[in-house]
Amino acid sequence: MGYQEHQERAANEQTQLIPCGIITVSDTRTSETDTSGALIREMLSQNGHDVVRYELVKDEPEQIAALVREMESAGCQVIVTNGGTGIARRDSTFEAIDSLLDKRLPGFGEIFRMLSYADIGSGAILSRATAGVYGRSLIFCLPGSSGAVRLALEKLIVPELRHLVWETIRQ
Repeated sequence: MGYQEHQERAANEQTQLIPCGIITVSDTRTSETDTSGALIREMLSQNGHDVVRYELVKDEPEQIAALVREMESAGCQVIVTNGGTGIARRDSTFEAIDSLLDKRLPGFGEIFRMLSYADIGSGAILSRATAGVYGRSLIFCLPGSSGAVRLALEKLIVPELRHLVWETIRQ
């Protein structure tokens, strides 16, 4: 079966709403100022997915990991984080998530940085955006900027989400 056929089969078999969780990692944002979290919610909802949980958490690895575990246990098939993926001293999302992953999707981070480079130039090397599978959940860790969130969702996540979820849950 070719890639296109495989993707079409996945889209046909995965017709129900995909339950999604959103985690904004920030020491400074509030639910009122979290434009990236709102953008994730809007874009997932507009594309037929069900945002069942949204949380804002400080950049503390234990809290981030605990929220991911809770969301996976609660049945979120997709968890999208934003913030904490840079190289600043407090940025710890990558470490918190990477330690949980059963499988990594290195192509996500590689392609995201390539697309970011075309958009913002050499600053793209600062991103440690990553993705993978934890339990029965797909996790995408995005930078906190709304531009990066929009880029990742439009170009990578939304077009492949049903296929990725189908691959993750079909075993």
